[in-house]
Formats: sequence, structure tokens, C-alpha cells
Amino acid sequence: MTETSFFDRAFAPFVPFATEDPDFAKLTEIANAAVPFGVFTGVQVTELDADHALAVVPDNPDLRNHVKTVHAAALYLAADIACAVAFVGAAAPDLGAVEWMVVRDSHAAFFKPAVGRIRAIGTVDPRDVRAIAERTEQGKFDVDTRAMLYDANDVLVGKVSFQYVTKLAAPSSTVV
Repeated sequence: MTETSFFDRAFAPFVPFATEDPDFAKLTEIANAAVPFGVFTGVQVTELDADHALAVVPDNPDLRNHVKTVHAAALYLAADIACAVAFVGAAAPDLGAVEWMVVRDSHAAFFKPAVGRIRAIGTVDPRDVRAIAERTEQGKFDVDTRAMLYDANDVLVGKVSFQYVTKLAAPSSTVV
């Protein structure tokens, strides 16, 4: 049975800039155009390196709920973007092998009303990045991430964790 991927290597646009010495500015630019819903809502990645990504929910009345706080869906979107882009930064040298990556599970906790501009800081469990880098054959890998959500006063308003599953090809240096 042949497996058909309908994801069409979603990370392909990142690959030319995701080397051992990644061009984080270019990766950020690509990330900001990669998720149509993120573009629609105005959520933007403003920082990216090998340790984290920062996505910002703009202070926009259209992203508020009926009690005038930032809607949970906008917070979740920013957290997902921050975490997925943090994976781009953390696993940059291996992005060319990524066939697909999807959310398997997530958990959100909201602590205070989110008002105004919100920052989502996404990180990836370094053990998962290490497992991907050290793989010797193709396979599926769990990638655990977390986003901390802060308001303009640096108050923690929530956190969202994601467990992604990703399929990677064998490393190119593997001898067959």
C-alpha cells in the first residue's frame, strides 16, 4: 500500500533558509505568509531563533469576544503559530525531511482576561528536537511544545500546550 500525503510538504518553502546556520529573518517572513488564517487575523511572528518563536495577536476589536476580551480562538491560533514556528527554528536543519506535521492533542488554560495586544511565546521540548536530529531512519515523531501568553503588562494570561506528530524521511546521510 502506498501512502499518499495530502500535505504536500508544507515546510518546503522554509527549506532553502533552514540550514545549519538558519536565516531566521527569512524564516519569519515565510512563516508570516504560510498560515492563511494567521494572515486573515493579523497574527504575526515577530521573533524567531533556535530556542523560541514569538507571535503577536494585534489589539483588534474584531478579535474580541462578547465581553470585550481577546477571543480564546485568537489566543489558540497565536499559540499554535508560535509553537509551529518554534519548531521551524529548533529543527531547521531537518525541515527538508519533514513530510507533514499535525496537532495530535492540545490543552489550553486561561488565567486572566486577555486584553489588548497579546504575545505568544512558543518553545519546543529539546529532547524531541534531539530525537529528530539523531534519527537513523524515516518515522513518526512526537513533538511537544508550549506557548505562554502575555498581555502588554507582561501578565501571564494563559498557556497552551500542543503535542504534534510529524513524519520525517530518513536523514540524507543514512547509507542504504
